[in-house]
Amino acid sequence: MIDFYFEDETEIVDPSSEALIKDLLTHASIMEKMEGLYELSITFMDDESIQAVNAEYRGKDRPTDVISFALEELSEGEVAIVHESDMPVVLGDIIISIDTAKRQAIEYNHSFERELGFLALHGFLHLLGYDHLDEEEEREMFGRQTEILTAFGLERQ
Repeated sequence: MIDFYFEDETEIVDPSSEALIKDLLTHASIMEKMEGLYELSITFMDDESIQAVNAEYRGKDRPTDVISFALEELSEGEVAIVHESDMPVVLGDIIISIDTAKRQAIEYNHSFERELGFLALHGFLHLLGYDHLDEEEEREMFGRQTEILTAFGLERQ
């Protein structure tokens, strides 16, 4: 089970969009065979705000569509967190630019809901350890995204 914590800095995201993300990521967690308790934070921002985050944490001074921060991703010198069995695993944070999601939905000729779901799932898979730094990883991650979106019924039209 995943406890979701949403923050909408744009104040324009419809509750149905949050419900879609909850349902999709819960479906993904089942497909990924996740057991136990989890927590996940999802923040909706505009391009200006996500650009500031991207510049500060990734050194890229431009807006982007989605950024993930895995809580348990260890940096040099850090110690792994030990979990109690009755305590949830905090997966981390997903930040989505609503401005970019809207533009990309038009650019890719699909619904805003499909784009928002894709971005949320992309961030979620990063938190689970998927990446796309080389061709093999990219094939695996994007293939898994397609499988999950199709099984959920949110594939490209």
